[in-house]
Amino acid sequence: MYTFGAMRRVRIEVEGRPLWGIPEGDAIELEDGRVLAEAEARYLPPVEPSKIIATHLTYRSRAEEYRMDRLPSVPSYFLKPPSSVSAHRASVARPRGCRFLNYEGEIAVVIGERCLGASVRDALRYVGGYTIANDWGVHDFRHADRGSMLRVKGQDGFCPLGPALVDAGDLDPDDLTIRTYRNGELVQEGHTGRDLLFSFAYQIADLSRLITLEPGDVLLTGTPANSRPVEPGDMVAVEVDGIGRLENSVVELARELETIGAQPTTTANTLHVALAIPEDEAERRMGAA
Repeated sequence: MYTFGAMRRVRIEVEGRPLWGIPEGDAIELEDGRVLAEAEARYLPPVEPSKIIATHLTYRSRAEEYRMDRLPSVPSYFLKPPSSVSAHRASVARPRGCRFLNYEGEIAVVIGERCLGASVRDALRYVGGYTIANDWGVHDFRHADRGSMLRVKGQDGFCPLGPALVDAGDLDPDDLTIRTYRNGELVQEGHTGRDLLFSFAYQIADLSRLITLEPGDVLLTGTPANSRPVEPGDMVAVEVDGIGRLENSVVELARELETIGAQPTTTANTLHVALAIPEDEAERRMGAA
């Protein structure tokens, strides 16, 4: 088992080493007995996954936003590398030459016990806890990688997790509300019971038919409608009642990209996904450009 302990815990770097703590108002009580001011905390990701599996369209509002002819009948997935993981208050860097860096507020399921071949009925017993994620993607690379999403979603820092890890037994996964804010303005909202096309249990069971989920692995469970591009200087926050508020600032990547490999390009698919407009409208916009 992946042991979690207290209901709601945070992982903090103190004097160069990670410590767990319990947040209480403006302070964090560390596992060694010391108390740290929350404002001074340097957060670490609350989990170090061996793999991160992200689900494509799961919220009804997101699918309807695309004006799809029919809703997805089964989920589809992609992988984000562990090197994409970052933490609460970390910055997210938009590469130079790119325009379409989008937020996607999500609830992250953290696997607690090795899972292979789980049924939908039993799937949630393999969950150790829940945290918050922002599944950042830079859609200027949408044309690359043949759908693997490696350049779009796998860049360093494109999977902030936190701030807290909450024990699975302390939350109802079918009654969670997620909200995303850009510079204080509410931009996304969804409810897992009313809006999800595929429950957390369904996603776990579907994946574990063919893939072994290990303790600490993270499943990103999808985002509601209204993922949109941001600009350097923006602050994006994702809130889930009972877990907390994950905040990340947007900056421009300090270094230039080498001029090899696929280069950032605006395509019709870029506009379709980044702006959530129908594919035919995206094609028209590109044709008029």
